[in-house]
Amino acid sequence: MNHRVLIVEDDPDIGALLRLHVAECAGEVRLESNGTRALLVAQAGSWDLIVLDWLLPGLDGISICRQLRASQHREPILLLTSRTGERERVLGLDAGADDYVAKPFGMAEFKARIRAQLRRSDQLRLAIPPRAESAAVQAGPIRVDSIARVATAADRSIALTGREFDLLAFFVRHPGRVFTREQLLGVVWGAGFEGYEYTVNSHINRLRTKIEATPSKPAHIVTVWGVGYRFEPRGNT
Repeated sequence: MNHRVLIVEDDPDIGALLRLHVAECAGEVRLESNGTRALLVAQAGSWDLIVLDWLLPGLDGISICRQLRASQHREPILLLTSRTGERERVLGLDAGADDYVAKPFGMAEFKARIRAQLRRSDQLRLAIPPRAESAAVQAGPIRVDSIARVATAADRSIALTGREFDLLAFFVRHPGRVFTREQLLGVVWGAGFEGYEYTVNSHINRLRTKIEATPSKPAHIVTVWGVGYRFEPRGNT
């Protein structure tokens, strides 16, 4: 499958190196060095993956990530940064990044993460449930349609990223069951994902802001302390 990848990196030497290696995994690679222009390019095009540096002239990577997610862009985003503290990782994931690579990094690992995100993009594009009747599922007020990739809450459309949709769809298809963060990573992100378990927390927090009446007191995506999370279709009453 011919993939389109946008790389946003202001260091010309690093950008050229990334472009060279990403081209081995994708059919089309575009390199941008200014954050403000990169946002316009990202919004105007259809991309299978965006590789985004944190520190950029113009808009920084976190701002770009947030604006893309706010405008319902669902393509995977791989964030590159030399900031390796937990707070920075959390900030990047909360902004909507799907994966996080800390500088300096080896090219073998970088290309593996590129391939993993492109496989994910393919799966999201091509995945069709094996039975037509299972395409749309409703649990309580939440309804997901895996073919149209549309989710609603009480007939209100919910704007979700691709990963958020997959996570919500998994919960809706398995109401009442408790899943650990590790299990959710394996099912929703895939067995090859090497990110942090906080990724699950971050995505669940964002989901709660979109489907819960009171996100700070969630009724549907319930924390089971010391274990993981459970989806309650009728609310935790």
